[in-house]
Amino acid sequence: MIVLGIESSCDETAAAVYTTEGGLRSNVVASQTIHTRFGGVVPELASRAHQQTIWGTVAQALDEAGLKPDEVDVVAVTQGPGLMGALLVGLCFAKGFVLANGNRLVGVNHMDAHMYANFIDHEPVYPFLCLTVSGGHTQLTYVPEPFEHRLLGKTRDDASGEAFDKIGKILGLPYPAGPVMDKRAQNGNPRFHAFPQGLLGEGFDFSFSGLKTSVLYYLQNKGDEAAQAAFLASHLDDVCASVSHAITEVLVKKLEAAMDETGCRTLMLAGGVSANSMLRAKAAKLAERRRAKMLIPKMAYCTDNAAMIAVTGHMLAQRGAFSDMRLKPFARLKA
Repeated sequence: MIVLGIESSCDETAAAVYTTEGGLRSNVVASQTIHTRFGGVVPELASRAHQQTIWGTVAQALDEAGLKPDEVDVVAVTQGPGLMGALLVGLCFAKGFVLANGNRLVGVNHMDAHMYANFIDHEPVYPFLCLTVSGGHTQLTYVPEPFEHRLLGKTRDDASGEAFDKIGKILGLPYPAGPVMDKRAQNGNPRFHAFPQGLLGEGFDFSFSGLKTSVLYYLQNKGDEAAQAAFLASHLDDVCASVSHAITEVLVKKLEAAMDETGCRTLMLAGGVSANSMLRAKAAKLAERRRAKMLIPKMAYCTDNAAMIAVTGHMLAQRGAFSDMRLKPFARLKA
């Protein structure tokens, strides 16, 4: 089976080819840089950028895999969640591709794909417990069987990646601030300041909006803008490390509590924030201490990409879970 994956849920236009025999044969991502000047993703600009790049991205993925459009068996496309306009570009392109070339269509849940990205390079293993952390979502999911998902907890407000980006903006860092904070934190002291760790000991839900407010007040207490700038000039790495510590401690402690709740000993990280070096290190230590198996995707499969869409679409197609031309996008996960 040859699967073409298409991803356009936010600000990356991506295409990949995954095959039953050869695994991943191509993985192309066209990132949008236009949003940097606005400090966040502008939905309309994202949709226009997808329109401009989607055919070139798909053509490159097929070329790298040595395939023609009619040699593809299945087209797997992100159905949601995501920005509605951006999703429509990918979904409409996928439908047109299928109509033109006679392929089968599969709609893929973006959040499911983040989890199953761990199976691009690893053999599938069940049950597993997955901590999915990204700019739009933070959730803990127990998966006893393929596509049988038990949501244990999710964010009540800001997602972890959103917290990194918003706090980074407060600190004067460029967008996206998460990777910049991660790099600065590696040279800082995570015990420099004890920022609050939300909802510890209160189930499996997450909350990071209070941390964002705490950082804002912490800086304001340093004095006027000149005093704040002088403080950050000397201690930016330490503040980044302390914020990273506050976020990752909550994530890892909730993951460990979920281990105790489910008895599961196969752990996974997924989503863009799973690229965070502090989180990866703490999760690895947790797995070692509890003698659990830990799977973390390669860096290329942490942020939005089409390889995860292709491998998840391959799994769905093997189960006969095909879609038709009535397939519609959805912006948000159902409650």
